[in-house]
Amino acid sequence: MAININELAKELITLRDCIRWGMSAFNAAELTFVQGMPTALDEAVYLCLAALNLPPDFSENYFDCRLTLAERKAVLDYYRQRIELKKPAAYISNEAWFAGLSFYVDERVLIPRSPFAELIEQQFSPWVMDEEVDNILELCTGSGCIAIACAYAFEHANVVASDISADALAVAEINRHNHGLEDRLELVQSDLFENVPNRKYDLIVSNPPYISEQEMAELSDELKREPALGLAAGEQGLDVVIPILKQARQFLSDNGVLIVEVGYSWPVLEAALPNVPLTWLDFEYGGDGVFMLTAEQLDAHQDDFDAL
Repeated sequence: MAININELAKELITLRDCIRWGMSAFNAAELTFVQGMPTALDEAVYLCLAALNLPPDFSENYFDCRLTLAERKAVLDYYRQRIELKKPAAYISNEAWFAGLSFYVDERVLIPRSPFAELIEQQFSPWVMDEEVDNILELCTGSGCIAIACAYAFEHANVVASDISADALAVAEINRHNHGLEDRLELVQSDLFENVPNRKYDLIVSNPPYISEQEMAELSDELKREPALGLAAGEQGLDVVIPILKQARQFLSDNGVLIVEVGYSWPVLEAALPNVPLTWLDFEYGGDGVFMLTAEQLDAHQDDFDAL
């Protein structure tokens, strides 16, 4: 579906006109909405406001305001990228929202959309006590959104965030600076635990790659725009979570907890560890595939992990 921006800009006059057309065009183009926006309408509104440098909570009372020709062309160019290039909305606007916070994103990192946001906003209650958390470690940080949200949720804690990708850490550095957390958030290039500071962490969290080979082959065009390094995890989707389970106890405090998202791979992991009491967490606003283990449980089942 090709878009003639100059011709359309003559016909679409108001903000509402642009949004209505965008929604219809997105549906006609059969776009997928799995990267933060649930519907074509949500994406049309978001991209329209982003192109106009308006906040996402901009009042609908102004939707019938007339746009200048330049503004209409700016909106339509964002729509063109979304439709013709199948470029995800967050990469077009270079912004994603997570746990109520704004983050810079581009093609070097995955687009934040983890149910971890709900856990962080609840300070991982009842599994974690705020006053007992002094050190937090996030593995596979990507944009840094989980680590940064944790720093907000646990204001007295020091946070370490690691990633194997130098490109991802460059984006995380932008977000660390934007949120003024240079003094409390340490970024480390590391293959999982390899180079992280050798200390005991009260909370270790990770949203690692967990997509199997078959699922990688079936990804939508939009998901294929994201870095494969942040998605692919071998034949069964467990190539990253298994090393985390094998090594986590060495870095976890005696009263600490490990919380990891494995998404679609949770049935495979559960089948591989039938004797391990993985606690699968529930989410009020959707999402699954996140498990929790205590330090005591990791101790008790280290042989099960090492056998994998």
